[in-house]
Amino acid sequence: MEQGQLIDGKAIAEQVKRELKEEVEEWTGKSGKRPGLAVILVGNDPASESYVRGKVRDCEQVGIHSELIRKPETIGEEELLSEIRRLNEDEGTQGILVQLPLPDHLNPERVISEIRPEKDVDGFHPLNAGRLVTGLDSLLPCTPHGILEMLKRSRISVSGKHAVVVGRSNIVGKPVSLLLQRENATVTMCHSRTADLAFHTRQADILVAAVGRLHTITRDHVKPGVVVIDVGMNRTPEGKLAGDVDFESVRPVASHITPVPGGVGPMTRAMLLYNTIQAAKNRSS
Repeated sequence: MEQGQLIDGKAIAEQVKRELKEEVEEWTGKSGKRPGLAVILVGNDPASESYVRGKVRDCEQVGIHSELIRKPETIGEEELLSEIRRLNEDEGTQGILVQLPLPDHLNPERVISEIRPEKDVDGFHPLNAGRLVTGLDSLLPCTPHGILEMLKRSRISVSGKHAVVVGRSNIVGKPVSLLLQRENATVTMCHSRTADLAFHTRQADILVAAVGRLHTITRDHVKPGVVVIDVGMNRTPEGKLAGDVDFESVRPVASHITPVPGGVGPMTRAMLLYNTIQAAKNRSS
């Protein structure tokens, strides 16, 4: 049986990084300094450690100066907010990222809101979220932006298509639905309380699975020719990484599909670099 074409996020991200490296060289040549990204890591969560190492490595690849600031898991909220305020005032830091999740005693909304919107390279600040909703320019959340960039670079048209998004998080589900609408898709939002999920997902020309639950989307949930974007990052009982989509059963039906790993993840990191460079350009303009 013919298989759906893989959307290789890793290869697309490498292409984006090559372009960004040229932009960094140009900006550095004009300004005399490199764009700077500060990453705050609280505690030693293994997944967060892995993500942060990847982000630091990406920065090195494109010429962005990165500063990793480690804080103990027991840090008080005021101390963390004070560190963010220091970075807000630092002229050498164009982007600030606080790695999530945070320990339970810290309020992530309060922490994110302390970052200046123009340095909020995650795109999570309420002001940036509001600008996204109202269609104004802003630093976009990295995963949704990465998804749209993947579709564009894979020459998959969004305009006029029916996109179904499964998951309504502030990080992926809500913003990706807004970006798809901005590209003239008709969007249906589904979530854990949606009755007869398969009825809705079978209508999708483009299906974005971002619910965070292993193999939520199976062969029965999709129609032939669908484009499937799998945002999930879960562990199988055997300990392997897998998405929200049952890849083996869905791929033969799909026209295009992202793998896990190697799909959306690399694009998320590439868009973080994009946002850092954009923040640097915005400050110097």
